[in-house]
Amino acid sequence: AGRVGSDLTLEQGKAAARACALSALSIIGASLGFPSVRRIVKVTGFVQAAPGFSAIPDVVNGASDLFVQVFGEAGKHARSSVGVAELPMHAAVELELVVQVVL
Repeated sequence: AGRVGSDLTLEQGKAAARACALSALSIIGASLGFPSVRRIVKVTGFVQAAPGFSAIPDVVNGASDLFVQVFGEAGKHARSSVGVAELPMHAAVELELVVQVVL
């Protein structure tokens, strides 16, 4: 929890994005199973950023890099990175994913 750039460093922000990605992967794994994932289509990362902090894409790399590590070429995705003033429960990072699956 906290604002990246004041409460958290860039590296801590990247770790928060990675933790969000791990949480998303656990939900995907539990509900669909990893073999059903064809690819990660798009990631939207929201970063609670301190005024003047502009390394928003670098923070979201923490999530993007993990998806590529896990899925290889299928983990490469389109992405939007957005800095925001506040997130629910003072979270540092929030992710939204679009995942293509085979049922």
